[in-house]
Amino acid sequence: MVAIKPLPELLINQIAAGEVVERPASALKEILENSIDADATRIDIQLFHGGIKQMRISDNGVGIAKDELVLALMRHSTSKISSLEDLHKITSLGFRGEALASISSISTLTLTSHTVAQRHAWQVQASSGSITQPRPAALTQGTIVDARDFYSNIPARRKFLKTEATEYTHCEDIFKRMALVRPDIEFTLQHNGKLRHQYPITDFLQRIEAVLGKEFIQSIACISEQTADIRLHGIVALPAYSRASRDTQYFFVNHRFVRNKMIAHAIREAYRDVLHLDRYPAFVLFLETDPAEVDVNVHPTKSEIKFRDPRAMHQFVFHAVQKSLARPSRKAQPQLLDNAVSKQMPHFHYPKQHTQKFGKIEQSAALYQSLFGDDNEDFNNSANIETEAQINRMSGAQIIDSTTEERRDFPPLGFALGQLHGVYILAQNKNGLIIVDMHAAHERILYEKLKMAMDSHAWSAQSLLIPLTFYADRADVVFVEENLTLFKQIGFELAILAPTTLAVRTVPVILQQADIAKLTLDLIQETKKYGSNQVLTAGRNEILATMACHAAIRANRALTIAEMNALLRQMEATDRADQCNHGRPTWYEMSLANLDKLFMRGK
Repeated sequence: MVAIKPLPELLINQIAAGEVVERPASALKEILENSIDADATRIDIQLFHGGIKQMRISDNGVGIAKDELVLALMRHSTSKISSLEDLHKITSLGFRGEALASISSISTLTLTSHTVAQRHAWQVQASSGSITQPRPAALTQGTIVDARDFYSNIPARRKFLKTEATEYTHCEDIFKRMALVRPDIEFTLQHNGKLRHQYPITDFLQRIEAVLGKEFIQSIACISEQTADIRLHGIVALPAYSRASRDTQYFFVNHRFVRNKMIAHAIREAYRDVLHLDRYPAFVLFLETDPAEVDVNVHPTKSEIKFRDPRAMHQFVFHAVQKSLARPSRKAQPQLLDNAVSKQMPHFHYPKQHTQKFGKIEQSAALYQSLFGDDNEDFNNSANIETEAQINRMSGAQIIDSTTEERRDFPPLGFALGQLHGVYILAQNKNGLIIVDMHAAHERILYEKLKMAMDSHAWSAQSLLIPLTFYADRADVVFVEENLTLFKQIGFELAILAPTTLAVRTVPVILQQADIAKLTLDLIQETKKYGSNQVLTAGRNEILATMACHAAIRANRALTIAEMNALLRQMEATDRADQCNHGRPTWYEMSLANLDKLFMRGK
């Protein structure tokens, strides 16, 4: 049997490097964290051949003293922590003291630094386990870390590195993460001598726009929520900006980029009602909490964390994101993340005795009364679109002079012009043309109403004058017989007339004009899928979505101008009305400027 013996120091460092420095991007992350911990306000990065050949990071931080340069390249030597208590409340990005030692064991590393207390800079070099003594060097301020020829002394590891382009892409992603979280630091990135990115000191929103693009910033909802000692702020993209992958998901805890399945699940759940199929949300979120509530010492790369109370954190993140996405149908107004309150779109109220005139649109507000009345009746006994008068009572907003044609008087979704192929509503607002998918929009409105009714146990049921009977599979009839109480909880009173015959006696008022037989059969299948014990919990929203889809107005349904406007007003008052229950957009705006370009006006 082979005797137990201690490993050589170089081999120990190389084993550690296998965990900490998987690729050049891993080294870049560790060095950037050290620069940020050193209070740098400018960090310059130069990469050659994707960082494989050379990686040079310079900063203007506090620097490393001459007597500490050699220590900085030895394992478990750090200025970040000194006791077990410090490990339980990490406030710095780096803390293990392994990064530079690991990098120097797989490359040729030169460390140059100048502190304000020294007359000039000092430099040390490490390669294959040996470290030179400090010697004078030229550097005005801060630190330069220069690592060359990654894994040149470990060919077996080097062959696992990808192409130069791939390794550069990983480095660029690390660079963007750091740039996002610290807009108070100037960052530059060069590759093979060519400047790729330069981010000057700015605020959060401008930095996010610089890193992720203007399109992202134009499709966002802002978050700023706090409870006890937890704060979440940042931006989430509206569902229309959803992605095919998770490439635009940035979550930071105490300024550290992390991956956490619990947090990912909370955000995904917040998007559940508005995200289409297999699309992924985009977000940049910053969570700040007591360091003692977070364990960052879980994985060598420090990208995985654990929360002391994961359930509470899940609920906090879920509700904060859901709340930001639930704002009524409006394009998000960008705001500085650390500033006050987001801008609110004005509400509108229309006097009943005035006539509205917008271009060629003329209609009497009194017409709404004749069609809908003041009693929250469903229009044409089916659509359940609230009247404009009701919306106005909800908004309690100012009176405007409706005899003018000023664009500023348009509500956000404007006024209806007509229908297109019985599918879309065309409307005009102050910006241009609004196109609304009337079925998708009404489906969302009904869905939100059903959720509110279930949450408040305020189902309004309607008894059918003549019970509706229809054929059903024997297994379905048996299932209904065993769950009559459950169906009654969601507004359906069912009866068994025969082994293959069901009768519906009562339905929710909001659904009375739907195809009751088909809706009931679909509900039976949904209920069977989730199981009777899960219907009002796990499968709740799916079942309500099925009900809303059946009851929503269908294509080729002719609507009057008044009915179309009533639908637009209710969209403006409904949470998450920008998407239907399946995540599809419900409306689209085409600006006058874009229309002018389309027809080459002014050219």
